[in-house]
Amino acid sequence: MPGTRKLGRKTAHRNSMLRGMVTYLLENGSIETTLTRAKEVRAMAEKMITLGKTNTLATKRQALAYITKRDVVTKLFDDIAPKYADRNGGYTQIYKLGPRRGDAAEMALIKLVDTTAISE
Repeated sequence: MPGTRKLGRKTAHRNSMLRGMVTYLLENGSIETTLTRAKEVRAMAEKMITLGKTNTLATKRQALAYITKRDVVTKLFDDIAPKYADRNGGYTQIYKLGPRRGDAAEMALIKLVDTTAISE
C-alpha cells in the first residue's frame, strides 16, 4: 500500500525527503534512487500531476504546499500536466537497475513517461 513505508526515517524527515525528491523528479524528469523510495515518490508525483491537470488557483496552492520550488509548480501546470491531459494515471515508470555496490540496496530509475512515444 503506497504511503505506508517508513524508509528508516522519522515522519518529518521522511516527508521532507519525499517532497524534495518529487520536486527534483518534476524538475529534471528522472531520478536514480532505491526501489522503495522510488515507489513512494511515484505515488506523490502522480498525485501532483493529477492536481496539475485541473488548472485552478486552489490546485496551484495545493501543489505549492507540497512542491518546494515555485518555478517547478509553474512547469507542472504549464508543461507537464497538459501532456498527460488524456491519460488516466501511469505518468511515471520505474526501471530496476540492480544492487548498489556499497550496501546491495536495490536501485531504480524513476522517470516521467514520454507521451510522444506512446501516441505514435
